[in-house]
Amino acid sequence: MLSSPFGVSCTGGGVTANGILNEPTAMAVGDQILYSDYVLICEASKFGSLVAGDSLTVDGTAMEVKAVELGLDGLEAQIALSKT
Repeated sequence: MLSSPFGVSCTGGGVTANGILNEPTAMAVGDQILYSDYVLICEASKFGSLVAGDSLTVDGTAMEVKAVELGLDGLEAQIALSKT
C-alpha cells in the first residue's frame, strides 16, 4: 500500500521512504466541528524514531513533526505534522 498510488515520498532523519499522507479535514459532529491535522502513516522502522520538532519533507513539502504514535504491532507509525 505504501508504494501504491496513495504513497508519497518522504525524507527525514537521513531516511527516504514512502508513506500515506492524510490531509487536514473538518467534520461536523452534533453542534461541534472537529479538525484534524496532517497525518503521515508510515513504517515505524523508517520514521518511528522521529520526535516532536524534527523536520520531514513529504512529497516535496517541508513539514514539522508534532507527535509520533506507534501502532499496537509496532510496525506502523502515525506522525502528526504541520507545514513549516
